[in-house]
Amino acid sequence: MSKKRVLIVTQDMSPYLEDSPISEVTQKIPHFLNDNGFELRMLMPRFGVINERRHKLHEVVRLSGMNIIVDDDDYPLIIKVASLPGARMQVYFLDNEEFFKRKEVFIDAEGKPFDDNVDRMVFFCKGVIETVRKFGWPPDVIHCHGWMTSLIPFYIKNAYKNEPLFQQTKILYSVYNNPSVSTLSDRFNAKASINNLQPGDLELFKNGDSTALEVAASQSSDGFLTTGDLSDDLRSALSGVDTPMIDFDGSAEQMPAYLDFINSILE
Repeated sequence: MSKKRVLIVTQDMSPYLEDSPISEVTQKIPHFLNDNGFELRMLMPRFGVINERRHKLHEVVRLSGMNIIVDDDDYPLIIKVASLPGARMQVYFLDNEEFFKRKEVFIDAEGKPFDDNVDRMVFFCKGVIETVRKFGWPPDVIHCHGWMTSLIPFYIKNAYKNEPLFQQTKILYSVYNNPSVSTLSDRFNAKASINNLQPGDLELFKNGDSTALEVAASQSSDGFLTTGDLSDDLRSALSGVDTPMIDFDGSAEQMPAYLDFINSILE
């Protein structure tokens, strides 16, 4: 029996980025799933704060060279790879100088979210889809972590619903508090359109804030996971989502329940 394939897509992962709930959870999950017989790959942005020499990143020429369209502009996509320390698993980094070269992640030196955070999210989500297609590696599960991945469940279920590579793919989405996302602009739907989508198809995102991203991603997924420290407003907004859900903080005690959740989604 072949191994089930899980793709982890995250905005943050330890040891590449530190000191966040997402970075710790996404570092633990691959080890756990690998130990339980799954085949893993990980995708994340190559933020400028990531030390390429220390973490031994190198470009994957056969995957690089694509252009991703955001708001009618083309941006080159560079793919780099490293091995997750302590495991024989690969982490792929999506890079672009316009969006990721800066030495901060989501907020500037004055603590303000970057004005182009939404554009960076759109670039990353579109880039993830095209990178997986170029892999030719059909995932059984895609588990997305954080607001920067929030368009991926919607894309898979709508713009790529007839794509053979994703016909059997189930989507999980983990919700975290995300204070650094900037407000969605009036042009968000046009920027986020992909493949045969029209701006009007993105009505789930019409409320124009970070909560809208979380709710839309959870509604578009086959299951979603929440952490205990969510704000009351966000948890209230998610209460109306009709999708299977579990609370999960990445602790060792909760890992068996996480595995059961994945298996229930795959059934």
